Amino acid sequence: MEPYLHIIFWTCLIPVIYTYLVYPVFTILIANSKKQVIPKQNKEYPSISILIAAYNEELVIENKIKSILSSSYPEEKMEIIIGTDQCSDRTNEIVEQYVYKIENLYHIPFNERSGKIKIINSLYDRAKGDVLILTDANVIFTEDTVYQMTHHFANCDIGLVDSHMKNFGMNETGISIPEKSYISIEGQLKNAEGLLWGTMMGPFGGCFAIRKALFTKVPETYLVDDFFLNMCVLEKGKICINEPKAIVYEDVSNNLKTEFKRKIRISAGNFQNLSHFFSALFKFNKISFVFFSHKVLRWISPFLLLISFVILILTYKESSLNQFLFFAYLSSVTIVLIDLFLSKLGVHLKTFRYMTHFISMNIALLIGFFKFLKGSKNSIWQRTERLQQ
Repeated sequence: MEPYLHIIFWTCLIPVIYTYLVYPVFTILIANSKKQVIPKQNKEYPSISILIAAYNEELVIENKIKSILSSSYPEEKMEIIIGTDQCSDRTNEIVEQYVYKIENLYHIPFNERSGKIKIINSLYDRAKGDVLILTDANVIFTEDTVYQMTHHFANCDIGLVDSHMKNFGMNETGISIPEKSYISIEGQLKNAEGLLWGTMMGPFGGCFAIRKALFTKVPETYLVDDFFLNMCVLEKGKICINEPKAIVYEDVSNNLKTEFKRKIRISAGNFQNLSHFFSALFKFNKISFVFFSHKVLRWISPFLLLISFVILILTYKESSLNQFLFFAYLSSVTIVLIDLFLSKLGVHLKTFRYMTHFISMNIALLIGFFKFLKGSKNSIWQRTERLQQ
């Protein structure tokens, strides 16, 4: 291998190993080794507004409302505002049934498809609470969820608090098991980032709390609002953390094709955020370190892997190490092809499915990048199928 090719190869491969293995492992280990300071529980309940943007959620919206109403949080301190995005099913009807029963529940129907971002921005204008909880229709609260997120706001330095997502509906026939594993590791990493530096890098969009005074209206063409809001809070000098006790439940996606399309959309949104917050990388502080280590390197990993693979194709005969790495790359692709073939026959190998998940996630990032280059005119979305089998 020519010296310059050798340098390019390892310059591409090492960052991928770092962002997926070295950074998360060491960050989680260091956080776990620290003596955790248990914050004093805030007895003053801040007023909160729970904001939900919903599109055709008749299968889950009633359970969502019931889970919020079963909260131990004082009713007089809480309002629920649901914006429905030109629903064509029974979502509006179900929500209206509760509007007549619940004094602090408000329904804002949108008569034309508007997209999640536009709805949330509109609901923000109507919200009266000091703290906003942004949550999806299919994310189910526990009795303690709201309190566990909001008591942290007694600390004036904290601007955003993420919940702890637990998944149900796992099925070995699809992608749900590796997706759950990925979400679980991400949750541990985000919690560790919050504990060590106060720079949790992006909440799970299904449920998080933010001070209303720190909310920044998201550009309506953006596709990922949670990361945008998180970065805006950090750039304002406030802390973002994860709260493991603020448990919520979500049915995890099981269909590979459906999840692949969703990840393409999210990936395009990731590159929108990268473009918007690119200058943050050059501040050389803890925010830029975590942003680069956790997010940016992952977003560009497909390009790094492709470049390193091309170099191996050109040079695999030059050493036994090159041959090993070349066949490792080929084996990964082969495993995915075998997994897809076997799944058609009803055979599901968990180990193979993890490789399928990883590679499909990186292909989605690659496609998402080119969708980002084409531009986005709005944030209108097609929701993921609920309660998949």
